[in-house]
Amino acid sequence: MDAPGPTSDQTDFEAAEQHVLDIVRRAGTSFYWAMRFLPVTKRHAIFAVYAFCREVDDVADEEGAIEDKRLELALWRDEIDRIYSGQAERPTARILAHYLRSFPFEKSAFLAIIDGMEMDAEGPIVAPSMAELELYCDRVAGAVGSLCVQIFGEAGKEGRQVAKSLGLALQLTNILRDLEDDADMGRLYLPLELLEKHEILSRVPHLVLRDSALPLICRELAERAETEFARARQAMAKCDREAVRPARIMMTVYHRILKRLRRGDWRDQLTGRRPGPVSKFLHRLEKLLIALWQAIF
Repeated sequence: MDAPGPTSDQTDFEAAEQHVLDIVRRAGTSFYWAMRFLPVTKRHAIFAVYAFCREVDDVADEEGAIEDKRLELALWRDEIDRIYSGQAERPTARILAHYLRSFPFEKSAFLAIIDGMEMDAEGPIVAPSMAELELYCDRVAGAVGSLCVQIFGEAGKEGRQVAKSLGLALQLTNILRDLEDDADMGRLYLPLELLEKHEILSRVPHLVLRDSALPLICRELAERAETEFARARQAMAKCDREAVRPARIMMTVYHRILKRLRRGDWRDQLTGRRPGPVSKFLHRLEKLLIALWQAIF
């Protein structure tokens, strides 16, 4: 007698898991390498969190009418409600609902991420105040970190501090690394206070990037990132070393990116140069080696 085949629910779940994995693999980020060393349940749960972030981020980044973006983000808010009521419909949401049984995801964190993406979707962010920038970073990175530490098993005070400080440090590093790409989308995340301090009058992103005072602003923002990396490191020292290993890998990778930017004094941003294929390959290889090193030690 033939063994029974997979049920419709099993097939749908496997298709949803494949959907999540495809999103993570296509992204090709350091996040993928850092999380590959987690136990399978935690790894799949955190991949689902990443896929959710990627999907709502795409809503904000893709071209389209603001009204359409608002509607799509509103639909995602509805989907978050359905995750917590056991009625998730979208593939990624279904996987998140599955892992909600194992990890105490805070609903407010998912909604905060959507709020952060809505800040981008409402129109290009240009020269926000430092307070607004920190709010944005807390939503798009700190909230993600809070979900991650719940999966890692460090949801207490120190874990929350890791999420907050590391989230801010990573996002500031992203901002400093992606100035040119953001400017292409009309965005300028450098805080208003620093532009005014260094007497940059323009608010046109590409003109700001060509200003001779740009390295001074970047150095100050890099110092703030360094402060947050240090705070995250101190908090990690009080956490279970095994639990926060993925966060430590992410911190190592991004801190190296920040140090590389500082050594280059943001010349690539001033000249509009972007890394070529060989450089990108070496960076990916470096990420893998860092992940392997951290996994062993």
